[in-house]
Amino acid sequence: MLETSFIQHNLRKIGAKSFVYFIMFFVFIISVFPVLWVIMSAFKENSAILSSPFSLPKGFDLGPFVKVFTQYNFGLYTINSLLIASIATIVSLLIYSMGAYVIAKFNFPGKTIFYLLFTLTLLVPAHTKAQPIFTLVNRLGIGDTRFGLIFVYISFGMAISMFVMRITFMSIPNSLNEAAFIEGAGFWTVFWSINLPLAKTGLATSGIMMFLGNWNEYFYAMLLTSSPKVRTLPLALAFFTEAFSYDYTQMFAALTIVVLPGIIMYILTQEQVQASVAATGVKG
Repeated sequence: MLETSFIQHNLRKIGAKSFVYFIMFFVFIISVFPVLWVIMSAFKENSAILSSPFSLPKGFDLGPFVKVFTQYNFGLYTINSLLIASIATIVSLLIYSMGAYVIAKFNFPGKTIFYLLFTLTLLVPAHTKAQPIFTLVNRLGIGDTRFGLIFVYISFGMAISMFVMRITFMSIPNSLNEAAFIEGAGFWTVFWSINLPLAKTGLATSGIMMFLGNWNEYFYAMLLTSSPKVRTLPLALAFFTEAFSYDYTQMFAALTIVVLPGIIMYILTQEQVQASVAATGVKG
C-alpha cells in the first residue's frame, strides 16, 4: 500500500514537472523562436531563406548590415531613435520618480485622487489622443522635430512608471527619512542621496519599459514627422519593407537592427527588473 502511494506521488511529481517544461517550451516557441529566426535569417541569402527557412546560416556575413547602414541611411535613423528614446526616458524618470516619491512618502489633500488620475491613463488608448497631441505639437511649432517626439514620448510612460516607482519608494523604510530630517537634511538631499539610490530596481524597470516603448513607437512618429532627417527606426523600417520587400536578407537585417538593442538592454538589466517586479507583487 505504501509502495503504491509512493509510486503515485512520484508519478504526480513527474507529470507536474513535465507540464511545466511543456509550458516553458511552448512559451519559448511562440516568443523567443521568431526573434531568433529573424536574426538567423539576416545572415542567409534570399535563396536559402526561401528554400530552407528554418536552417542555420552557413556563415555570419555582416555585409547586409553594412549595406543597410550605408545605402539606406539606417545609421541616421538609429541615432534618431537612440537620442529620442534615451532623452525622453531620462527626463521621464526624473519627473515621475519625484512624483512617485511625493505620493509614496507624504500625505496631502487629494493624494489618492491624483494617483488614480495618473494610473487611469493606462485605460486610455494612445491613438485616441492623436488629434489633441497633433494640434498641440503644431501650435507649439515643434512638429517634424526630434524635440516634438521627445515632448510627446515623455508622457507615454507616466502611468506604469508612477505605479512601479510608488511601490518601490513605499518599500523604503520611513525611518531613514526621519533620521535624515533630524540630522538637518533637506527634501532634495533625502530624495537624491537616500531614496533614489535605494529605488534603483524600480527605476530600472520603469526605464526599460519606457525606453522600449519609445524605441518601438511607430504611430506618433508617423503622425508628427515628415522629413527623413528626423525619421526613427520603426518608421524607417516601414518604408524599407514596402520598398524592398523582395530582398529578404536586407529586410531581416533591418529588423534585427530594430529588435536587438531592446533585447540587449533587457539582458543587462534583467536582475533589477525581476527584483522590482517581485517587490511590486509582494507589496501590492
